[in-house]
Amino acid sequence: MLRILILSAFLLWSCNPKAQDSPKTDELKVEFSLPKKLKEVSGIALSQDKNTIWAIEDQGNKNVVYGLDKQGKLVADVVVENAENNDWEDITKDAQGNIYLGDFGNNDNNRQNLAILKLDLKDASQKTTKAVQTTKFHYEGQTEFPPKKSNWLYDCEAFVEMNGNFYLFTKNRSKGFNGTFLVFQVPDKEGDFEAKLIGKLKLDGKYSDAAITSAAVNSTNDKIVLLTHKNIHVLSGFSSDNFNTVKIEKVSLNHNSQKEAVVFLDDKTLLIADEKDKDTGGNVYRFELSHQAK
Repeated sequence: MLRILILSAFLLWSCNPKAQDSPKTDELKVEFSLPKKLKEVSGIALSQDKNTIWAIEDQGNKNVVYGLDKQGKLVADVVVENAENNDWEDITKDAQGNIYLGDFGNNDNNRQNLAILKLDLKDASQKTTKAVQTTKFHYEGQTEFPPKKSNWLYDCEAFVEMNGNFYLFTKNRSKGFNGTFLVFQVPDKEGDFEAKLIGKLKLDGKYSDAAITSAAVNSTNDKIVLLTHKNIHVLSGFSSDNFNTVKIEKVSLNHNSQKEAVVFLDDKTLLIADEKDKDTGGNVYRFELSHQAK
């Protein structure tokens, strides 16, 4: 009878989707659960002192940057007074600690008001902030809005800032998805620019393996991590104006969820956030990169 009960319990667990959806690797660990109000997190960044995790949500949500402490407690709701959340898809920081919002979500490849906003955001005591620099841009090579569905390569959910330039990594939404993505360079300045195409690359796998949802760069600017639902992809060997010769190393997370945000906690450790759905997600995970990607 005892054997029957044990077997029954095991079968129930193995058929439980929630149990099966927990991370299957020792490296991907839940750091904390996100606050309930952050159901659609689309980007995270660290403050310069690393005491605050800044988080944003995408289209349809408030023009607010949320501050979390290291335990995941919500400590700030900072309203961006002079900006609308058209589709905020990523948030990043430069070497001086300036915070930038990527208002460049473009699911239908038809937007012509793409922008990156530099915020006057210093610490979690702020109630409001303002965009103090607006970098507007359009993509080199895009002449139709939208283009043919076989060339929907102009959505973006991932960017970093390095040495006075933004680097954007597009999300492939083309019919007949094949993992192709584009890399664009935009100057970190006030103005309206043509984003310069500096790379056309390809990730292996299907949509969940290879559709890019966020990016982060390490402190020495020699490694960039691209996030997808199932993997991280570590880029190295790039130059400031050419990514075509980049080396890409795929690292499986052995876990599938709607991962939308990544940041370097330090040069060996990533924090990764996913959206909340009915049974899964809504967490920030820690991933040790050092022994996975050399």
